[in-house]
Order: sequence, then C-alpha cells, then structure tokens
Amino acid sequence: MSFEQIMTELKKRQYRPVYFLMGEETYFIDVIADYITENALQEQEKAFNQVVMYGRDTSVYTVLDAAQRFPMMSQRQVVMVKEAQNLKDIDKLQFYMEKPLQSTILVVSYKDKLDKRSKLYKILDKSKDIAILESKKLYDNQVPAWITGYLTERGYNIAPAAAELLKDYLGADLSKVANELNKLMITLPVNEKKITPEHIEKNIGISKDYNVFELQKALGEKDVLKANRIINYFASNPKDNPMVLTISRLYDYFVKILKYHYLTDKSQSAVASALGVNPFFLKDYEAAARKYTAPKIIQIISILREYDLKSKGVGSSSTSDGDLMREMIFKILH
Repeated sequence: MSFEQIMTELKKRQYRPVYFLMGEETYFIDVIADYITENALQEQEKAFNQVVMYGRDTSVYTVLDAAQRFPMMSQRQVVMVKEAQNLKDIDKLQFYMEKPLQSTILVVSYKDKLDKRSKLYKILDKSKDIAILESKKLYDNQVPAWITGYLTERGYNIAPAAAELLKDYLGADLSKVANELNKLMITLPVNEKKITPEHIEKNIGISKDYNVFELQKALGEKDVLKANRIINYFASNPKDNPMVLTISRLYDYFVKILKYHYLTDKSQSAVASALGVNPFFLKDYEAAARKYTAPKIIQIISILREYDLKSKGVGSSSTSDGDLMREMIFKILH
C-alpha cells in the first residue's frame, strides 16, 4: 500500500491487524506509527492497551506474547515495535502473521529493506489483512513537488524558487524538510499563506541571493559578475556551502541541459518529464541550452569531475576550496 492509502484508511478509523512499515525513508514510517499511537485508542485506554518496544531491547517472543494478548476494557490494543530492523529472529513473526489477532494492531517499524525472498515477506505480501508500506527515499528532483504537496495539504503554498531553495539547502531528508516547513508556517504573518525566498532567508538563514540555485541561474545566463559574487560568498562561508555539494548540484544541472540538447520532443510537458523539473523553470534550461553547446557542456562535465577529485585532495593538496571553486567557475564560463 502507498503512504496515502494507509493514511486515508486510518483517518476513517479503518484499522488493520498488522502494519509492516519498511524502507529507508523514515519520515513516512514515523508519520504512520505516530498517527496510530495518537489516535487508535482513547487516552484512558492507553495505559493498559498500548505497548511500545524497541527491536534492540526486546525479543521476538516478547513481541508475540504482547500481540497475542487480548485488550483490557477496550475494543483493541496497540503493540508498537520500533527499530524492528534490530530485532533478532524477526522471521519468527511469520507464524503470527499467518493469522493475526483481529483485536491487536501490531505496528512493525522496520527502517531498512526486508529481504523479499524471505518467508516472512511472502506471508506479509499474501495477506489481505496486512498493510505493507515500502518507504523509498525520494530523488532530489522529487523533493520540491513533495514540499508543495505538504504545504497544500495544510492550506499553504510556496513559490517554485523557494521550494528549489529549500531542496538545495536541506536535501532529501524529509523529516528535516518537514520540520523546517512547520517552523516556516508558524512564523508566517497572520493571513499570509505563501512562503517566499525572502521568508526562508529571514527565518531559516538561507541566503536568497547566494545559494546553489542562484549560482546555476547565473551560469545558465553566463552572468560572470553574479557567478563570481556567489562563489566568493561560498568561499567565505565554506561550512554552509561545501564544495562537494556545490559540484554535485552543478553536475546535475549541466546533465539536464545536455539532455535537453538531445531531446527530439521539446514540448513543455515532454521536456519537464524528461528533465524531472517544474515547468516553471523550463525557460531557464532553454536559455542555458542556447548559451552552451552540447560539446561545451560535455567539457563542463569533465571540468566538474576534475574539480571534484581536486576537492578530495587528488592532485591539489595545498589549494583551498575557495580558490578551486573560482578556478572551476572561470573554466566553465570561458
């Protein structure tokens, strides 16, 4: 089941006897587990009917014993197993999964990949009563859309440039992103529902003018002055703007421009889908493609690889990251 499907059922108070939540993106796992913890039982029922265990500190037999008990003065009980990837002999849960107790909600938070060849997974997958979530990490280019959706659900919206700015600064750690978005919503003025780059700069401390997103735009426009101002800012603030991350973002950017050159269908929808970008930014990629030929972009990608190695000490042990970035930007622009 998808995260959205599970949450839709839960909000209708439709509970399943087992939720096996697995995968590397812990945000979706935690949201579902927290929702069940807070809502499946009345407050007065929780003392006797809600058990929380941690995989490292418990055994599979303790989990089974708790799951097979009947609730006390309640319609159901909740057994929550957190960090279940640390639970030894987890495959022995298969016997319970074949016929789970309907009055128990067993939530297994397995923050890793469960072997799909295992007997446990095959039993989970076969059961119609059990909800399985496979929580996968989002790709970087999926994060802005996720940010937009997260805010829309809560009655807010965000400028596309602001979503890109947050993605570049925070990456794809959704727990971290959600935490910052919650802070931003709280700090918005009364009756203000739109998050802008200015709002992010004021409340999170990300510069709206000196960031990788603005550096990409400057390079795409071949704005030498602006690109060098941003790189000088990066050189003065290396902790907030590590060279390795800057190179990684620029690499992704120029690869997309190279892809654009070789697209046969250059309609807006086809380009947005092929590049994995918001249609709002297509004009920037089209303009950059006019400024940089395909052979030049191939050369730029080679330059980025060269300076990635240098930033890691290969062939340039004494040059500072700031000077390396200045050299790199000069070669890209000339």
